[in-house]
Amino acid sequence: MTLLRRPRAALSRHRPWPLCRQCSGVALDMGSARTRAWVAGRGMILDVPTVTFPGAGAVYPIQRGAIVDTQGTARMLDRLLGHRLPRFARPVVVVTAPVLDGPAYRTQARAAVEVLRPRSVLTVPSARAVALAAGADLSRPLLVMDSGAHLTEVVLLVDGAVFDARRTALGTADIDETTPSARIGEALADMTTSMQRQDGTSLTLDALARGPLLAGGGALRPEITCRLADRLHVPLRAVPAPHTAAVRGAAKLLEAAHTHPSATGTDPPEGHPH
Repeated sequence: MTLLRRPRAALSRHRPWPLCRQCSGVALDMGSARTRAWVAGRGMILDVPTVTFPGAGAVYPIQRGAIVDTQGTARMLDRLLGHRLPRFARPVVVVTAPVLDGPAYRTQARAAVEVLRPRSVLTVPSARAVALAAGADLSRPLLVMDSGAHLTEVVLLVDGAVFDARRTALGTADIDETTPSARIGEALADMTTSMQRQDGTSLTLDALARGPLLAGGGALRPEITCRLADRLHVPLRAVPAPHTAAVRGAAKLLEAAHTHPSATGTDPPEGHPH
């Protein structure tokens, strides 16, 4: 199991942004297994496999938190959303992104989303989107554990910004006889313990005492959550409908935002909220 860690760096609080009333809005959560889309005024309209068909066979353009085929991702978005948006609309698009390797993902996602002729493309860390969907109090340290089909992340949010993160390329789609589901619970517990050991403050401990927030398909599997609870001995809180939490959190940004960081659609520079 490979664990990746992002160095701790408290980021500024995310700045909200306004929704142009003349524009449509789209929230996207593109995972390696499923792509989910929420459209302003219509709600959730898509929850489909992340796949495209350029020729005779199927191609999976997103793998374990990385966009490996930008053109394929663009073709998929055009096929899924091109005919569902107003003909002359230029939508504001909010895309969730994994915390680790986020800059590369954001670059590829912005390129792929251009097929929708967006007015602006903004990204939000998946962990923050999950917290927004849960209506969590972001003024206090919060641990978000997101276990998807092929990627599992543990993220510490402080004042709503990413402070520390761990990741393993393991998810619910990997479960079989050689990789039991309890292993994901073990991986979550190991990453959390490592984060706590290396934290020179009380932030991780405070977030643990508050209770980690669980999202992704793994939050629906008792064998994962029970193993995690046995290891950590803290209360666990699953987000309602955890598998769609990230896209619902991105949709909240579309609905509630009121200041825009850029008229050009450029994300804030690295080291600032995204």
